[in-house]
Amino acid sequence: MPQLPDRPDLAQLRRQARELHRAAADGDASALRRVHQVSEKITLSTAQLAMAREYGFPSWPKLKDEVMGAERRRAPADADRPGAPGFFTAEAAELIDGQYADRPQLRPILDAVLALLPALGPATVQARKTIVSLVSPRRTFAVVRATTKDRVDLGLRLDGAEPGGRLQSAKGIGGGGATVRIALRRPEDIDDEARGLIRRAYDENTAPPPPRRPARRPGALAGTMTVVIDGSELPGRSCRPEPDGRGHENVHVALGGRSEDRPALTMSNKPGMAIEPVPGDAPAARWEMPVTVRRDDDGFDFAGPFVRGVRDDRHLGLIWGDLLADGTMQVFRGAKLRLVDVDPGLIEQALQPRTALVARIRLTDARGNPICARVHPPYLTWSAAVD
Repeated sequence: MPQLPDRPDLAQLRRQARELHRAAADGDASALRRVHQVSEKITLSTAQLAMAREYGFPSWPKLKDEVMGAERRRAPADADRPGAPGFFTAEAAELIDGQYADRPQLRPILDAVLALLPALGPATVQARKTIVSLVSPRRTFAVVRATTKDRVDLGLRLDGAEPGGRLQSAKGIGGGGATVRIALRRPEDIDDEARGLIRRAYDENTAPPPPRRPARRPGALAGTMTVVIDGSELPGRSCRPEPDGRGHENVHVALGGRSEDRPALTMSNKPGMAIEPVPGDAPAARWEMPVTVRRDDDGFDFAGPFVRGVRDDRHLGLIWGDLLADGTMQVFRGAKLRLVDVDPGLIEQALQPRTALVARIRLTDARGNPICARVHPPYLTWSAAVD
């Protein structure tokens, strides 16, 4: 009866079981004899059971438990060896082997990255089918991916890091919250700069998160002002904002927000209401609404049923959509009129009696489509007007 090696490798045993299964399925006499010792069926499970019995175990799970136990027992002695069980499980090792099976020349790059882990501190390695994640006690700080046949991408989770120099956009690397990446083509690319960035990523993602800021207390009430949106140059009832996209044939524009006493449409594809809709071919559009104004150390803040956005992005929103046969609006784009961009002097004037803050907006963009996103001059101007 064969004996397990001193350092059994579960990934290697699995490969041997697969090879035995393939050989038996191909009619190899020796392989068939081994499999038929346990079953007349030729399946991967029977091949695994045959191997387990040959090593003196009643089942494959029992063999697997023994091998994994041996790996855990020897992990402390292997702690400095990249790719050892102290870094990742046998299952992860098998996944990693699969990632580099058709590009073995890139495996030393991964090993060079893993060799840095003992110096960083407590870290574990997790693997999926196409990516290896490096995880600190708090969360994933880096990912490694064999992206092409000649390049490994090292994705790093770095707050505030912008693409530039060796740092490239992490778009498409997949998983781990990576914000930037470094392209690696050989182990020597893990130089002092790369090691410093890996250390920075580990430290940033190991430290406890900053304490939550206490909730901001509302500023002192400054008053309520009237805001008027005067829209001109509407784009018409039909448009196709994207040349290859869907066309729109019954375009309307409405005010976004909450209202119980104004004409409004339900939006079929978004929560909320489209208030006081206007046909896209109307000569003009006008909406009027109250906005509550507060004042604190940071200046003016705005609230009310028509105000959207967080503190540094308070705005009024216009909604573009198709009016459907069932009376709902299917929204396809929106425009943002940012109150936080308004000159504080105009806010002061608009808080005076019989005065309104007026937003004059051209509702058609340079391509002839409905204006959208954050609207800037000359498409939008703000003023204070006395009625």
